[in-house]
Amino acid sequence: MAPAGGGGGCGGGGGGGAPVVVALDWTPNTNHTGFFVAARRGMYAKRGLAVEIISAADARYKGSYTSGGDGGKYVTPCDLASAGEATFALNSPEGVVGWNLPACGASGRRERTLTTVAALCQRNTSAVAARKDITRPRELDGKRYASYAARFEGRIIQRLIQADGGTGDYEECVEPMLGLWNTVLKGEADATWVFTCWEGVQAEMSGDDQKLNYFVLEDFGIPRACSPCLVAAPATLDARADDVRAFLAATAEGYEWAAAHPEEAARELVEGARELCGDDSLDLEMCVRSQRKLGPAYLDGHGKWGRQTSERWNAYLDWLDKEGLLTTYANSRQPVKGQSATLDGLRAGDVGE
Repeated sequence: MAPAGGGGGCGGGGGGGAPVVVALDWTPNTNHTGFFVAARRGMYAKRGLAVEIISAADARYKGSYTSGGDGGKYVTPCDLASAGEATFALNSPEGVVGWNLPACGASGRRERTLTTVAALCQRNTSAVAARKDITRPRELDGKRYASYAARFEGRIIQRLIQADGGTGDYEECVEPMLGLWNTVLKGEADATWVFTCWEGVQAEMSGDDQKLNYFVLEDFGIPRACSPCLVAAPATLDARADDVRAFLAATAEGYEWAAAHPEEAARELVEGARELCGDDSLDLEMCVRSQRKLGPAYLDGHGKWGRQTSERWNAYLDWLDKEGLLTTYANSRQPVKGQSATLDGLRAGDVGE
């Protein structure tokens, strides 16, 4: 995701309702339109909710999006949800799985688990974007991949390369997440993982799409669960069941309205990001194009938002298990022996149990 500017913290549900905090996975973009529609059009307020939206620019994320390998404290949306500082958070499916794996050497489940409560999109809208001269995944061997430093990411990219006949031997470089897309456009990296309905649209409008090829994981036998995922802590789901139901109903209304009204929804996103987040960087034309492309992916075949199926999750988990990725070591810039490993170490097989 290419970055947008702004202050990070967003209001939007009215001052008198039950407080709900949503920790986004990025700065405001069309993946998030339904939240802004629900906030601006009173869908949260009419259900008695006062919703705050935290974007990746928020200081509470403490460098996880704005610094690279500096070894400092690394706070993510899931950290905020797990700690009770956010009611809901967004993450990728592999991020959710990684969060719920037992810690190294532990038996049973991780103490601070998170539960997926909705899928923002019903089909995969992400791909690996690579320089134009890289025509197949196997040609990423020996190249420089700009990484989000996620637990499974490097090994998934490795499997993508190997599925196309390569060795999977490449350099995984860690830069500030909000700048990863630009590292590819500037030629500082050879590939990164993007959302085609956001960065892809940006590239079409700037002409940079002529410099890129996209590799969709499913085309090479790698399944994807629905992404991004909306998650919450089990304690939150138990203690605030009525608020959770109200929030999901309002958010579904927002996304379903956005899918039916792409031009108006794009305007709600642009104006909502500005008014609620202090983010005036979104371009209306770009958001309209993105909204038209992404909107249909919000809904299932019955026109409903948020649906998840056990079949899709099981196919994804079975693939992770078959490929040996469900291991106990977490990734760390400062690894602890017997508990964690560097990204290079994980790809080389230093993965724990």
